[in-house]
Parts: sequence; structure tokens; C-alpha cells
Amino acid sequence: MVMSFDAYMKDMIQPMRDELTRLGIKELLTPEQVTELMEGEAKQGTTLVVINSVCGCAAGQCRPGVARALQNDALPDRLYTVFAGQEKEATAKLREYLAPYPPSSPSIALFKDGELVHFIQRHQIEDRSAEMIAGDLIGAFDHYCK
Repeated sequence: MVMSFDAYMKDMIQPMRDELTRLGIKELLTPEQVTELMEGEAKQGTTLVVINSVCGCAAGQCRPGVARALQNDALPDRLYTVFAGQEKEATAKLREYLAPYPPSSPSIALFKDGELVHFIQRHQIEDRSAEMIAGDLIGAFDHYCK
């Protein structure tokens, strides 16, 4: 049996998805799901959205930093993720809500009552440790999620 490139990539990427979904973070797979979230539930309370990616800084710093931050007492009401390079349309739709920031993956966005209140861009991830990213997120959670 010959595996297609898409199936191969899906198999390789699944563990990267699982690192977040096993924490209770829900995937946004379509632009419609993004719109439904951002124009609905996310208008009240707090929503964390992780823009996941295959790069080394996502694996070494971003996903582990998010996992550590989610051990905090104060947490967002909702947890979501999109996968850049995989769900391209969903990621593009989410990025409309991240203006004026340029596209950045991995990245982490915190919304309160539909407004972007905290954003960690790739350049703020790649040269920092998972502990530093967790600390940054915990500070934002403590401020916005109580």
C-alpha cells in the first residue's frame, strides 16, 4: 500500500494537534467555525486561540508554554486552536480578527468580550523558553480571566 503525501502529512502532524487537544483545546477547522466562535461565544468572556504550526518553536516553546499556563488558577472561558498551513482558510479567517498584527505562526491570542487584549507573536516565542511564554500567558490570564 502506498500512502499519499496528504495522508503522510496528516499522520506526521496529528501528534502536534494532539498536544493541544488533549489539554481540552478545541480545533477550529473551517472559516465558518471561526466566524461562529468570534461573532458568537467569544463576544462574552475570555477566549484563548493558539495558532499552531509545525515549526520547532511551536514544538519546543509554544505548545509546552500553553500547557504550563493552563495549570494556572485563572483560565480563559474557552480554548481553541487553528493549525496554520493545514486549515488555511480557517487560519486566514482568524487572522482577520488579529488586525493590525501581521500573520504569525505559531502565535497565541487572548480575546475578552470579542476584543483582542493580548497577543504573543512568533518573534516573541522563538527566542523565549516555554516557561517564559507560560509566565506571559499566566500574567494575561490573571489580569483578564478573573
